Amino acid sequence: MNFETVLFYLFAAITVFAALRVITARNPLHAVLFLVLAFVSSAGIWLLLEAEFLAITLVLVYVGAVMVLFLFVVMMLDINLEQLRKGFWQWLPVGALLAGLIVVQMVYVLGDKTTGAGMTAVKHAADYSNTKELGRLIYTDYVYPFELAAVLLLVAMVAAIALTFRRRRDSKTQDISKQVNVKRADRIRLVSVPSVKKQDAHEAATRAAE
Repeated sequence: MNFETVLFYLFAAITVFAALRVITARNPLHAVLFLVLAFVSSAGIWLLLEAEFLAITLVLVYVGAVMVLFLFVVMMLDINLEQLRKGFWQWLPVGALLAGLIVVQMVYVLGDKTTGAGMTAVKHAADYSNTKELGRLIYTDYVYPFELAAVLLLVAMVAAIALTFRRRRDSKTQDISKQVNVKRADRIRLVSVPSVKKQDAHEAATRAAE
C-alpha cells in the first residue's frame, strides 16, 4: 500500500463521516459545516485522480460560494428545531426506502465493469492538461447532454426571476406613468389662513404665561 492509497482511504473515510454527520447533526449550522468538510475531502480525491480542474471548481464554486450562501441563510433564519423534528418517525419509512434505492444504485454502478469502477488511475505526462481534456470531452462526446443541462439551467433561472418579480397584493410598487402625468394641483393645495389679531395674540400669550 503506497502513500496515495493511504490518502485515498483517508479522504474517503472523512467524506463518509462528514456525509453521515450532515444528515444526523441536530444543529443545521453544524450540518452545513460538515457538508463543507465533505466537499473539501471530495476535492482531495479529485486531486489524487489528477482532476485538478474539477477539484478547484468544487472548492471555489461550492465551498467558496454556494455553501457560504447556505451558511449565511441558516445563520439569519430563526429555525425552530423542535418544529423541524416533528414528523420524523412518520416519514422514516419513506426516507429508508429512498436510502435503500440509492444504496442499490451505488452497488450497481460500482459493480458494473463498464463504468470504470475499480480501475486504477492512469498516470499522465507532466504536460497533461486536465482542463483541455475535460473541454474536449464536453464539446465532442457529451455536447448534447451539456446543451440540455444549459437549457434546463436557463429555464430554471428564468422561472426563478419570474417568481421573484411577480405582482403581489401586499407589495408596494411605483407607477412611472402616474408620476409623469401628475399635476401641481394634485400635489399642492393652497389654503387661506385668516390672520390673528394682535389683541387675540396678546391674550393667548398671557394665558400661556399664567
